[in-house]
Amino acid sequence: MIKAAVMGYGTIGSGVAEVLDINRTGIKERTGEGIELKYVLDIRDFPGDAIQEKIVHDYTVIANDPEVRIVVETMGGVEPAYTFVKAMLEAGKHVTTSNKALVAEKGAELIALAREKNVNFMFEASVGGGIPVIRTILNALTADEIEEITGILNGTTNYMMTRMSNDGSEFAEVLKDAQEKGYAEKDPTADIEGYDACRKIAILTSLVCGQQVDFHDIHTEGITKVSAADMKYAAQMRRVIKLLASSKKTEEGYAVLVAPFLLSKEHPLYNVNDVFNAVFVHGNVLGDAMFYGSGAGKLPTASAVVADMVDIARHMDGNIPMEWKAEKRTLAEFGKMKHAFFVRTVSDKSAVQRLFGEVEYVDAGIEGEIGFLTSAMTEEAFAIKASELTVRSVIRIGR
Repeated sequence: MIKAAVMGYGTIGSGVAEVLDINRTGIKERTGEGIELKYVLDIRDFPGDAIQEKIVHDYTVIANDPEVRIVVETMGGVEPAYTFVKAMLEAGKHVTTSNKALVAEKGAELIALAREKNVNFMFEASVGGGIPVIRTILNALTADEIEEITGILNGTTNYMMTRMSNDGSEFAEVLKDAQEKGYAEKDPTADIEGYDACRKIAILTSLVCGQQVDFHDIHTEGITKVSAADMKYAAQMRRVIKLLASSKKTEEGYAVLVAPFLLSKEHPLYNVNDVFNAVFVHGNVLGDAMFYGSGAGKLPTASAVVADMVDIARHMDGNIPMEWKAEKRTLAEFGKMKHAFFVRTVSDKSAVQRLFGEVEYVDAGIEGEIGFLTSAMTEEAFAIKASELTVRSVIRIGR
């Protein structure tokens, strides 16, 4: 029986314990021996819960126990998770985590340490919840040059965009609804400002290019400026608005961006609604592929964590190679990226045409403003032109 420990008994940590119990027979069949939870690290106690007998409050208890071979980190945040995970790897224990903040910032270092100690550091659940996109990139698409990854990587914002589109609700109303349903945190900043999706696309790009992609270098816009009026225009154009995280290989480097986009019915991500996530991948040999599923939630995310544990159990005596160097990758300049734009303005048509030439106008029945679609141009060129208009809203057009 392989002994394991979980650090952090919150939503995901408790889900890991549940999945190990529910699927213990199948896990034993797949690994050749079962996985037994010996410790659970948490600052709290859980009187009356069967887990209480496994609770410890000091991470060194786990690090110093030679019986424990696999450690799961589900605490979230960079510290103290980084200190604890590093200690586990240095003690020769395999680690899997669902913590995208930790992986985005310290992934290259922890992968290198795991290699040095001949153990594994795995993080499938850090991107896309239960969608096995990382394992697919590392194992199934190794014959391809991946030229694009574009995804809906945050269930909270996708739920909110779906509600606004379907119901005509305003942003504040759907945010309150998402919080009441437990989809959004009390402080939803990481979700609605796009930071969560930004870290996830940074992880995926790092894995594709084999170098550290700093999420601070990624131009990131959230959904806080999207309004019910924008949704009216989208419906008039037979499009939907989605928060996309995109990484495209170009001659100038990887062009990485997080922002709301208007998608047509032909776009593969058009029908991804509610709290679901999806990742679109284009390979130079494979062509197009898409991975769809539950991007968050207790059991879907825990399922991805336990899948890592099973993979580790099959490779207990060695490190699974993973290319992600600490050397920083320089990204393509945001200002040089090209997009078409939808613009709402209170300026008149003569000003629009003077700046943008021939455009396609969109009428959603909103008085006192003009909506129009531009041709494709660089972000830099658009910003210069738009600065001469009185702009109410700008949303990029998906391909």
